Amino acid sequence: MGGFGSIWHWLIVLVIVLVVFGTKKLRNIGGDLGGAVKNFKEAVKEGEKAPSAPEQIPAPAPTQTGQTIEGEIKNKTVS
Repeated sequence: MGGFGSIWHWLIVLVIVLVVFGTKKLRNIGGDLGGAVKNFKEAVKEGEKAPSAPEQIPAPAPTQTGQTIEGEIKNKTVS
């Protein structure tokens, strides 16, 4: 009592889920979940493959250095 060990409890829960969501939506959810698992497995396999040579990262382009001019504006004119 109080547990979901009986097959009748599971059948009632299944019927309620089918009524609430419908078979089409459940099929779509199952397909999406299966696709996500497949993509995850492929990504794990791809991540396990060790590259034969380390990737060469290009050096950043040299940046130009500028000068900062400090000053104070005394008069403001509109041109």
